[in-house]
Amino acid sequence: MNTFKTASLGFQHLLAMYTGAAIVPLIVGGAIGLGPTELAYLVAIDLFMCGVATLLQVWTTCFTGVGLPVVLGCTFTAVGPMIAIGSSSGITAIYGALIASGIIVILISGFVGKLARFFPPVVLGSVVTIIGLSLIPVAINDIGGGMPGEPGFASMQNLALGGLTIGLILVLNRIGTVFTRAAAVLFAVLIGTGVAAFLGLVDFSPVREAGWFQMVQPFYFGMPTFDVSAILVMTLVAIISMIESTGVFLALSDITKKPIGSNELTKGYRAEGVATILGGIFNSFPYTTFSQNVGLVQLSGVKSRRVIFWTSGLLILLGFLPKVATFTTLIPKPVLGGAMLVMFGTVAASGIRILSQVDFAKNENLITIALSIGVGLGITANPAIVANMPEAVQLFTDSAIVAGSFTALLLNGFFRLVDRFRPAEVVADNRQVS
Repeated sequence: MNTFKTASLGFQHLLAMYTGAAIVPLIVGGAIGLGPTELAYLVAIDLFMCGVATLLQVWTTCFTGVGLPVVLGCTFTAVGPMIAIGSSSGITAIYGALIASGIIVILISGFVGKLARFFPPVVLGSVVTIIGLSLIPVAINDIGGGMPGEPGFASMQNLALGGLTIGLILVLNRIGTVFTRAAAVLFAVLIGTGVAAFLGLVDFSPVREAGWFQMVQPFYFGMPTFDVSAILVMTLVAIISMIESTGVFLALSDITKKPIGSNELTKGYRAEGVATILGGIFNSFPYTTFSQNVGLVQLSGVKSRRVIFWTSGLLILLGFLPKVATFTTLIPKPVLGGAMLVMFGTVAASGIRILSQVDFAKNENLITIALSIGVGLGITANPAIVANMPEAVQLFTDSAIVAGSFTALLLNGFFRLVDRFRPAEVVADNRQVS
């Protein structure tokens, strides 16, 4: 494979993951009140760190790297918790929690197999479903153009732009090529932004004013602060991410016909831990494998790691180009909301797929799913219900994702503990269809 073809395939992988990577800093930065300059830097450093995190996985050493053609980006699992931490304790607490959780990931990387038993499909599926469902209101608000009550909210123009973006994603997924299906969200966002610009809804002056080059800066938003509750929350997010990555690693191992064992998996987890620590230092995010790029590997049939090295290098290069990051921040909210609705809905659908492995004949599974999703969505619908909780507890309850996750973990642990102390025949009777 010549250099030009390898580079072009690497660029395809970049396009397939770009929107998923850039959307996280736009959501988190907007939610915690960052200004345009800070938001542009957050997008740039996220792209840079996506490249570094990908390089850590593809380039194998004695300590890190699963050695498979994987592309890494920020995990959507972290969006809600980071917003909750940033809103209650400040942005520096997010990065303190990332550094600490990254260290914990490295320390426990060899024991993830044992930790996975605490996250059976009933827990993992509930958590992933809550993540998708709890973030959908953010997408709906953006499709409307902001928040209810703001001028122009839910105007036909905004709804049309959001609908156009969704329609383009559906069309590209239905009739597109392998590449256009993988990058459908990006193409839909670009076309939607182009239509908005034609209508005079996009101001490109920030792009013209932005420089051509910038250096990444450690601790751009200030020195990290370390909050115990925030660290516990981000560690939970990291463990869930590691379990999800395991499935991706095994899938890629099968696709590439490259067997991997516990040693390779451990090095893969360590790479994610190192990337998360660097994310805390350079003020970006925790990183995990992107499944859309796995699909591109499978559909294209190109399994070379050289392609992903190019993807990594291009992502790192984009991190030094503020004009690209600034352009990303100009995507109109209705267009972004349309893309988010599809992406977050896909996350919820993935959770439902995981739940399909659950035995619904067992009442304890039904109760665990019902209460965890109920708690998560209940807090999403009425956050004031936990407003009077102690401050240390609120960090676990302000976020629907965290509250629902802990509910699922506690209920699953409770039912397992109860079953250990009950006669076998009682347990069997209790697991009959009621």
